[in-house]
Amino acid sequence: MSSTTTTMKAVHYEKPFEVSVREVPAPKIQHPDDAIVKVTTAAICGSDLHMYQGRTAAEGGLIFGHENMGIVDQVGSGVTLLKKGDRVVMPFNVADGRCLNCEEGKTAFCTGVNPGFAGGAYGYVAMGPYAGGQAQYVRVPFADFNALILPTGTQHESSFALLADIFPTGWHGVSLSNFVPGESIAVFGAGPVGLMAAYSAHLRGASRVYVVDKVPARLEAAKKIPGATPIDFSAGDAVEMIIKENGGKMVDRSVDAVGYQAVGSGQGEGEVPNVVLEQCIRVTRPTGGIGVPGLYVPADPGAPDEKAAKGMMMISFGKLFEKGLTIGTGQCNVKKYNRYLRDMIISGQADPSFVVSHDIDIDDAPSAYQKFDQRIEGYTKVLIHPNGPLRS
Repeated sequence: MSSTTTTMKAVHYEKPFEVSVREVPAPKIQHPDDAIVKVTTAAICGSDLHMYQGRTAAEGGLIFGHENMGIVDQVGSGVTLLKKGDRVVMPFNVADGRCLNCEEGKTAFCTGVNPGFAGGAYGYVAMGPYAGGQAQYVRVPFADFNALILPTGTQHESSFALLADIFPTGWHGVSLSNFVPGESIAVFGAGPVGLMAAYSAHLRGASRVYVVDKVPARLEAAKKIPGATPIDFSAGDAVEMIIKENGGKMVDRSVDAVGYQAVGSGQGEGEVPNVVLEQCIRVTRPTGGIGVPGLYVPADPGAPDEKAAKGMMMISFGKLFEKGLTIGTGQCNVKKYNRYLRDMIISGQADPSFVVSHDIDIDDAPSAYQKFDQRIEGYTKVLIHPNGPLRS
């Protein structure tokens, strides 16, 4: 394919539990600040599953994919820092670099790219008119600001792809908890973001790291993190198990990397949206901190009760207050972290690629979505290569 291509393959949302790979119009330069990137790697994210499952207002026709990297194919006349052939990774946040929040480094809450909503993203419902990158090409607006330049070649491709979202988001979750080196931390959820939070805590000098989940493949992945202790919440009360493992003490910090689709530990118990927040409040020591990078939404069509459907839930705010806990929430400002995490990868200080379970061709995306949603065959983090296998 080339910059003259008029159509391309893309992962196309049809309806709940159905995506297809369609031939769609290829993106074009719409503004002088745009770039067109030929996608070498795009990741399937747990957030994509929220749309796939019909748990959002997403409608058919959306092109998925907010974790994207590739090679610059075209640049608009206003682009000065990028050139054709540059290897780049884009934050999932689309930001203009000009609004007050962007000036303060809070690019996840840009007010200029998606009127009426603080924040924009590729290929995600309500996050602006930006097609996703689970496609052979993607348009990058405000390209000089949004694209991070990488070393040429194919080295570290899997790790660099994770700079679009989950590695910075895991790091951000730890930061939201006000963690400092030497502290202990409990991470709830051993999906990709939770694993990255636990890995980030290790990189940042945590004394003890506990990782809570019940999916065997995820608990096995947690064992790859030096010093991490997996906690299987299907075997008992996770808080009690952590405190026992931690010498009878609560942890200094905790991270909710699960979000609004948390489930209870009882036999056959379904979704309990507040369960992880409650566990964080219980397990964190007085004056400690809680970080919440796990997604919570203002409306959930598939919620288990009327309050949760409106994005509301009950938590033990009295206990939170009594213990003097701090709580930080919100999407990750990827640009705050990505260049530093890139350099840690280049230097060999970090290698987040251990979370990647599968590399697939774009034509295999529908099957991968199904398997990832069902948590089968070890599908935990899937990388799509829309233009075929990488060549070194």
